[in-house]
Amino acid sequence: MSPVATFAVWSYGLAAAGYLAFAIRMALGWRRSLRAMLLLGATFATLVWALGGVALAVWASPAASLAANVADMLRYGFWFLFIGNLLQGGRTANGLPEAPRPIPRWVVALAAAGLLAALALSQELAVAQRLDLPSQAGFGLRLGLSVFGLMLLEQLWRRTHPQARWGIKPLCVALAGIFGFDLFFYAEAMLYSQLDVDIWAARGIANATVIPLIAIATARNSGWSIDMHISREAVLQSTALVVSGAFLLVVAIAGYFVRYAGGDWGRALQIELMFGALLFFVLVASSGRFRSKLRVFVSKHFFSYRYDYRKEWLRFTDTLSSVSSVQGFELRAIVAIANLVESPAGLLWLRGDQNSFLLAARWNLPAVEAVEPANGSLPLFLDRTGWIVNLGEFASSPEQYPGLTLPAWLASIASAWLIVPLASGTDMFGFIVLATPRAAIEVNWEVRDLLKTASHQAASYLSQLRATEALLEARKFEAFNRMSAFVVHDLKNLIAQLSLMLRNAERHRENPDFQRDMLMTVEHVVGRMNHLMLQLRTGATPVESPRPVDLGLVVQRVCSAKASDHAQIELNLAPGVVALGNEERLDHVIGHLVQNALDATVKRGKVAVELSRNDGFGVIAVSDTGVGMSPEFVRDRLFKAFETTKQSGMGIGVYESTRYIEGLGGRLLIDSTPDVGTTVRVLLPLVDNAAAPPAPLREVA
Repeated sequence: MSPVATFAVWSYGLAAAGYLAFAIRMALGWRRSLRAMLLLGATFATLVWALGGVALAVWASPAASLAANVADMLRYGFWFLFIGNLLQGGRTANGLPEAPRPIPRWVVALAAAGLLAALALSQELAVAQRLDLPSQAGFGLRLGLSVFGLMLLEQLWRRTHPQARWGIKPLCVALAGIFGFDLFFYAEAMLYSQLDVDIWAARGIANATVIPLIAIATARNSGWSIDMHISREAVLQSTALVVSGAFLLVVAIAGYFVRYAGGDWGRALQIELMFGALLFFVLVASSGRFRSKLRVFVSKHFFSYRYDYRKEWLRFTDTLSSVSSVQGFELRAIVAIANLVESPAGLLWLRGDQNSFLLAARWNLPAVEAVEPANGSLPLFLDRTGWIVNLGEFASSPEQYPGLTLPAWLASIASAWLIVPLASGTDMFGFIVLATPRAAIEVNWEVRDLLKTASHQAASYLSQLRATEALLEARKFEAFNRMSAFVVHDLKNLIAQLSLMLRNAERHRENPDFQRDMLMTVEHVVGRMNHLMLQLRTGATPVESPRPVDLGLVVQRVCSAKASDHAQIELNLAPGVVALGNEERLDHVIGHLVQNALDATVKRGKVAVELSRNDGFGVIAVSDTGVGMSPEFVRDRLFKAFETTKQSGMGIGVYESTRYIEGLGGRLLIDSTPDVGTTVRVLLPLVDNAAAPPAPLREVA
């Protein structure tokens, strides 16, 4: 066996052992779900592929090549299906959407199946020099497979919410390493028209290297079985540059040593070293923990104060007030406070309506099914002292927190670190449980003061949000009550019409004209009541476009319906007076004014209605010889809602009529004298009045 074949046996054997151990561990912690099945299938397929690589290195026969090729196709197929399932979305452990715009699963499966079928039918099976070399078509198909895998990963990363990427980042780095390695492997093969045996031998170890990353991603997902002050930023970037340079220098020295001291395995080992170093560099550079440790190191060793307060406060307020974020405000409050101490997760508890604290939001932590009573030890302690509770300090020195007993549900959060109270004024509004930070942080006076200040600000935001929601709810009830008042007023007018009809029915029921008028009145009342029912269902008065209305016909119909024995209605109607409006609404307005005149007029009094033209307006004048109104009442109270001089009145009619008439571009004028009478004039723009077009119809209650 050649040295390269021996190295390949060890390389693929190590990969087989690693994936076998990972598969066993997954099987022991099995969770019954499609995603877990696909991940376990991908692990077993990779295990079979690694065993095929061992067989090919030992026997190098066409049968072994065919088996290795089929196993490779299965490996790619299962990983594609697993990524496709992740692209379907769902909810992460912290409640955030993984894929807001999912790709249909059948699209991913169909594309993957097409590539797999094309590769399975190809006969390019040789890897070592002892076999026939594959064709350029086979290299191109394999290259396309690698590119397709990288495209799926790019879609997965881009479609995942930024706050949820923490859970899938190790998986993306691992699979990007596998697909990227194959991309390099087959790109070089296409360039030189032959496979590089050293790269092929190193392929097994490359796949084994990413197993810890896949395991980390699996542990982070239960569904599977920075801005600073310029001086600080400059120091941070300089420190990162120095660290990166030192790392690259060490890798270069190690690569040089391996290349010239590794003998026959030197080049393959050098490739493996470079691949591992690149993978490690990408992982560390994108690690929040590494950045946190670097920030802590810089703040501790280069500055007298830990925080650049200007930058921290700007970041804090920007996180709280971010309107472009899809997160809820409660979740943003957790993130804003957690970022101050490099914490990657947290839970927010807020006071509920039942005098207890309920879980309102969570970030990167599972839900806790518990209710904390307001008279519990923890809320009472936080309310009494306002202290930030360091759970690690409490575990070692509970005497520093006298009278505090931690609730049982807190023990279920293994990563719990700090409890930060949220005080709004003198009352405790809630509290936040923060998880252990990415980098070790000493909770000194500076950290506590910053957290207290930030928590007061967050509590103020949250209390204002609650107050705003309560105000909106109150305004909705107010609008509903106002609408109900208008509806009741309309019903009162309809009842008055029906009552008048009943009073006259005893004497005039044999009169055909009365019967005809009675039927018209009933039809009108039914129409109005149907209109009111529609208004109650929709919550607002329907808005109709104004149309030409013959005011004479409306006035005559209203006066006929309002005729009474104790007061006569005199009519003086000019013909052909046409204005824009809604006939039913104008009927209601004029009927209300005539009814008010009749109510204000004593027996044998007089009510007169006149229709005329005046300077481009149609004028409807309703006069009575009733009790009249004082100038002060007309000036200060008449046009306001719920103001009236009648014992049974509601004070809605004049207010509603005025709003509607003004919405048509008209006016309503009142001339009244106590104990003499009242004249109400309604001015409406005429249809042929081009100089003063009516205003758009405004909606009224």
